[in-house]
Amino acid sequence: MHELSIVQDLVRLCEQNAAKQNAKEIVKIEIKVGRLSGVEPHYLESAFDVYKNETICSNAQLIINLQNIVIECNQCGLNTQLGENDFTCPKCGSQDLRVIDGEDMYLMRLEMR
Repeated sequence: MHELSIVQDLVRLCEQNAAKQNAKEIVKIEIKVGRLSGVEPHYLESAFDVYKNETICSNAQLIINLQNIVIECNQCGLNTQLGENDFTCPKCGSQDLRVIDGEDMYLMRLEMR
């Protein structure tokens, strides 16, 4: 379960940001998780709930926004989201696609006190 190591890095990043802002507590963490990132949101949430105790994030709410796969077709130029992992352009049927979003995980917002 690599989600635990991701949570450890996320909490460390929160601690660094809080220290820069002289904050004593993180109350909300908002992240964006791409469908192709390899991160399972429910495992990430479970790992966070266990690991956050005794950290600056102990009372924090974790908000996970799941990012669909955004592609651009290199044949017809269509820029769209894919609802499923079907890497075929819905407009022209080409499989010559470039993934624009949905492969990464980002820290989007921190709410601190």
